[in-house]
Amino acid sequence: MFIKNLQDCEEFLAGDDSLLRELLHPDKADLDIRYSLAHAVVKPGQTSKPHKLKTSEVYYILEGEGIMHINGESEKVKPGQAIYIPSNSRQYIRNTGRSDLKFLCIVDPAWQHEDEKVF
Repeated sequence: MFIKNLQDCEEFLAGDDSLLRELLHPDKADLDIRYSLAHAVVKPGQTSKPHKLKTSEVYYILEGEGIMHINGESEKVKPGQAIYIPSNSRQYIRNTGRSDLKFLCIVDPAWQHEDEKVF
C-alpha cells in the first residue's frame, strides 16, 4: 500500500508561479501509473503565468475561487469543479478570492519539464 501525505511533500515554486507539492509521479516512486498528481496553490490576487503542456491536464478545484483561462476562453471556477485542459492549450488561472485558491493537477502522461512552455 502506498500513501503519501501532502505535508510530507516539499513545496516549490513551479515555472508558472503556482506553489506546488507533487503527490504522485511515476518517475519518483515505484508506482504503476502514467499520470502525475500535484497540489497547487495560487495566492489571493495572484495569477499563474500563461503556459502550455504537450499533454492534457485536469484541474480539480478544492478551495477558493478564480477565473480559468484556456485558449482565449475564460470561466469562473469554484470548489467541486473539474476543468479539462486539452494538450497544447495556452492556460492560466487567476485567484479572484480573498483566500488561497487550492486545486489538484492531474497530468497524463506524467508531467515532464521538457513538455511545458511558460510564456
